[in-house]
Amino acid sequence: MLTPCVGRDDVLDRLRLLLSSNRWVTLTGAPGCGKTLVARHTAGAEQGVVWVAGHQHGNVESLVQACLGSLDAEVAPGDSPTMALKRALDGRNTLVVLDGVDAIDGLGELLNDLLDDASDWRLLCTATTVSGRPHEQVLRLPPLHVPSSREPLEGPAIELLLARVAAAGGHPIDLEQHDATLRGLLRASGGLPSLIEQLAVQIALVGVSDVSPADSLADAVRASYDLLDPAQQECFRRLAVIGRPVGLDVLADVCGVSRPQAVQLAAALARRSLVEVQPDGRFDLLPPMREAGRLLSRDTDDAAKAFAGLLAWADRMVPKAVNAGSADEPFLAQLALVDSAVRHACADDSTRPQGYAIANRAFPSLSAAMRAREALELMDAALASGDGPPIIGSQLARRAGICASEVRGTYEGLRLLDRADQHASALGSETPDRDLELARTAAIRAEMHLDAGDLASARRDAERTLALGQGDPYVIRQVRRTLMDVCVSAGDFDEAEQLATLIVDAPPADELWIALSARTLQAKMAWERGQLVEAASLAMFARTQAEEIREDRITLLADTVHRMVAGGPGLPVDAETLPWAVRLVVLLQDARELLAGGDTTRAAGLAADIVVLADSSKLGRDAVEARLLVADALMALGEPLQARPSYLSVLRRCVEVPLPLRAADALDGLAAIAGEPGTAAYRAIAGAAAALRVGRRAVGRERPGVPYAAGSPRDCPAGWVEAGQLTAAGVAGVTSLFGAGQEPNDAAATPLRALTRAERAVAELVAEGLTSRQIAEQLFVSPRTVDAHLSHIFRKLEIASRAKLAALMVEIA
Repeated sequence: MLTPCVGRDDVLDRLRLLLSSNRWVTLTGAPGCGKTLVARHTAGAEQGVVWVAGHQHGNVESLVQACLGSLDAEVAPGDSPTMALKRALDGRNTLVVLDGVDAIDGLGELLNDLLDDASDWRLLCTATTVSGRPHEQVLRLPPLHVPSSREPLEGPAIELLLARVAAAGGHPIDLEQHDATLRGLLRASGGLPSLIEQLAVQIALVGVSDVSPADSLADAVRASYDLLDPAQQECFRRLAVIGRPVGLDVLADVCGVSRPQAVQLAAALARRSLVEVQPDGRFDLLPPMREAGRLLSRDTDDAAKAFAGLLAWADRMVPKAVNAGSADEPFLAQLALVDSAVRHACADDSTRPQGYAIANRAFPSLSAAMRAREALELMDAALASGDGPPIIGSQLARRAGICASEVRGTYEGLRLLDRADQHASALGSETPDRDLELARTAAIRAEMHLDAGDLASARRDAERTLALGQGDPYVIRQVRRTLMDVCVSAGDFDEAEQLATLIVDAPPADELWIALSARTLQAKMAWERGQLVEAASLAMFARTQAEEIREDRITLLADTVHRMVAGGPGLPVDAETLPWAVRLVVLLQDARELLAGGDTTRAAGLAADIVVLADSSKLGRDAVEARLLVADALMALGEPLQARPSYLSVLRRCVEVPLPLRAADALDGLAAIAGEPGTAAYRAIAGAAAALRVGRRAVGRERPGVPYAAGSPRDCPAGWVEAGQLTAAGVAGVTSLFGAGQEPNDAAATPLRALTRAERAVAELVAEGLTSRQIAEQLFVSPRTVDAHLSHIFRKLEIASRAKLAALMVEIA
């Protein structure tokens, strides 16, 4: 329950009125005037409120991340956090409260831009200063009125004083007897509610006559502090040192007392208005109180003991098992405190091993809760502090690399894998664990290369794992699965089958998921060869078995393959909750089904979204599949000239990766564009597609808008296909068969000639004043894809804002 907002009814009414007609209101006033309390009362009457404590953040980047977390918004790999925040806010009927956002450079400009680019949301800031930006409306919060010597001793200031005296356990005050003293105290307070509250606490403890006027809030806090007993003083100082909201269990460890004693300490500080009790029951200090408490702790050992207690709490709360955890572990609700404990521990050489260990043990629970970004920040902070124990450090860095790959893009984890190797190398060449740790890291590196589409590097690291990891059957089976995936992508089906035999042979329980993943790859091979019954059977077997052992990732991947092979609905899943590498696979199948069902425009939009996501995530194989789908959708829409560059892009990428069977699919589309069956161009292109398939016993198939190019390998021109792979000469040869496309006449003489059709469509809608969300709704794509188009448009046209683009479009029109 909120503390009553005494004497602020008029301010609350004015603030609500301003928020009803303006999107940004800043509530400003002197420290201690009650801005936070007024903001809390205002927010309490609103629906859909996001509260961010600005005083915990010293720069725009940190505040943006806090806003994203409070909005439960997702940041895709390669995404700008600011753009992600804009998308999260656009079209959202939300009041964002930024409490205490003074002296954050660049914040005013950012907020103004967000209000320009994202519709519907509103903003309430509390600060001692204002930004002066166009969207900002300012409401100044004055001190409470203090009665003059000629006015009766009444009004909000005396009401607040009397209420707080009663709340602190004081006796009723004789107003006539103490009239002059009370007037003097109130005049000295300047009408600041926080200062009045401290005076009230002192009156409750020592009486009106023994309270001296305070020159500042800091002096008032110090006077109230002096009236606490030693245990309460220590509790106040240690709360100030921790600097974050804490619950009773944490408070007990920080103060080195029992939980019942912590209850008594917290209650005493709350009665004296020295701590704020948050709606969730945690205790925190307002910034002026925190600053005063830190000054008081400067010459004590409170900082060391407070963080030692916090570390002990974190060590107890985080599961002891290195490889076990669940998404509902209690410590996850207080992760910020665990993070503080780890960072503080790792800053000292003597406690760094414990900090490393806690961060490493926290990973399984964070992973289960799909909180990869927070896991990465926790582990990266530990690693950045210096070297820890070699084995724990190697595993921690490896896990951080996995998270970085998922959160920031496939190759963003490589530097952390190098860090894992550094830790492992510290074990010395004679230690058997050294080679095992190096092997485990090489296995993860191979997976990263595989996701990125660098099959040669993936094979190299997989083979290194096989050479170093013979002492760990688990990692051997795991890397064989990676190598099998490489072979399936590259069309090396014979080698893939040999590996499958080794992988699926009598796996122990903890390796069963690897065998089921191999079964899914076998299903893909059977599908490529046209063995649909076998493919469906293998995929269904893998899905059923994975469900039984609760391997959700394998279940979903097997289900997606089954959908591709047999059609029909798949398992219910919210794609937005999935890791990126899995999500794109599911979305690709969703797009295929939209295209097959005739919903061509939506299929094209979804495929375009996947292209953007795959490129930003560095998921090379998915990017190829998505571009192929975009081209197919354009063919189904009757736009072969638009489809052609997408098919040619697929060909180029398939040579780099290589993905010979996807190259064959692109050649099918290009053959349809090249001319009627029987023409020289058609025969050459269809012959190249056949040459890529024949040695693998793979089949082509008709796709929506794209007939199967039934060619003969004999018609494939020399040099286009070598050793079963499309060559760069082949790509050049195919490209040469097509003349340069003609730009539409209306764009030929304008700067727009540099833009693609999709980019021109976005530019036209920007000129109409639409936001990214509104443009996305019209074009059946995601706001992220619109932003990607805008980024390309700005680069091509050498402009830097939507306003300049809109002006350019008007000028051209």
